[in-house]
Amino acid sequence: MTSKAETTIDDLYEVEGKAEIVNGEIVLMAPTGYLPGYAGGEIFASLRQHARRTKSGIATPDNVGFIVNLPNRSSFSPDAAWFTGSPTGMRFLEGAPAFVVEIRSENDYGPRAEGEIRYKRMDYFLAGTLCFWDVDLQSSDVVRTYFASDPDRPVIFRRGDVAHAGEVVPDWSIAVDDLFPEGAN
Repeated sequence: MTSKAETTIDDLYEVEGKAEIVNGEIVLMAPTGYLPGYAGGEIFASLRQHARRTKSGIATPDNVGFIVNLPNRSSFSPDAAWFTGSPTGMRFLEGAPAFVVEIRSENDYGPRAEGEIRYKRMDYFLAGTLCFWDVDLQSSDVVRTYFASDPDRPVIFRRGDVAHAGEVVPDWSIAVDDLFPEGAN
């Protein structure tokens, strides 16, 4: 009888494209569409400006790996994040980001997807994340902001609102309308 070797972070470095290690296996993540990619870029750009101004954290764009140590998960790769740990050069960052953004793509809808998003949100909180954004560009509730201190009751931000991550990223915010290109409904 043969047993399958546990997937390691070194294996993840060999993957071409975006992936995470969940339940001991590499889970590939499909490229995203224009609107989710645009929103992620806007959030990252805003966080990057904040990081340069305050020197209080590191803003990361899509596809940056974070190494965590959970029973069912060894890594995350959020769509954007705010990290307050130490930089690691060419290697994945170690530990969970303080603030993460996950932006729904076209296949992130329905009962199964809702369960997966909730499960991932709980994993982030278990790993040490303090604020989680569930960004849904097809809903009137565009940004659902969850805090580790109250993980099941989101703060909702809609078009016309200014969204924030509370004290997790002090003095930072972004207009929800900025997550949409000009002329997008």
